Amino acid sequence: MSQLDKQYLAELRKDLKFSEALGGHTLNYHTTWGIFSPREIDDGTRLFFKHVKVKPDDDCFDLGCGYGPIGLTLAKLAPQGQTLMVDKDFMAVEYSNKNAQINHIKNASAILSNGFQHVDPALQFDLIASNVPAKVGKEMMSLMLHDACNRLKADGRLYLVTINGLRQYMKRNLKDIFGNYKKLKQGAKYTIHLAVK
Repeated sequence: MSQLDKQYLAELRKDLKFSEALGGHTLNYHTTWGIFSPREIDDGTRLFFKHVKVKPDDDCFDLGCGYGPIGLTLAKLAPQGQTLMVDKDFMAVEYSNKNAQINHIKNASAILSNGFQHVDPALQFDLIASNVPAKVGKEMMSLMLHDACNRLKADGRLYLVTINGLRQYMKRNLKDIFGNYKKLKQGAKYTIHLAVK
């Protein structure tokens, strides 16, 4: 391997770093290649924070947290609550916890879990959020939506960001599971959905 190749690979292994404001809070992010949208906050997450309503004492849950932009911002918006972030990718969990430390956010932490599978069954949440991967598959989606409903407190809210192609699927399934559905915003590529328990 040439010296140039070694230098190039060494550069690729370094953390990517940037700052961005979401929900009125500017946070510093460290990310790495292989995690979703590592160089900047994706458009779906930006759209999400224009429509989510968070109470200061909400206990929040970020399903599929990546390096933590949704969960950490929810924790800042709900300083009297606790925010739990989960991802099935161990690097995402590592970077979410790292970013919580970098930003001195003490009321948020990330754990490794496939959906709700490894989350303490006693935990209940006021707000569950997910930037749903487009290719998650209908079986996993079904588990996620039913589990989210079961884990919400009374009047708890489920906010989802999906690509527009999943809009009708979400409307149908959330009406079926929650008995209600609201489309908060449909942008050029993404839709923000809300269901209330």
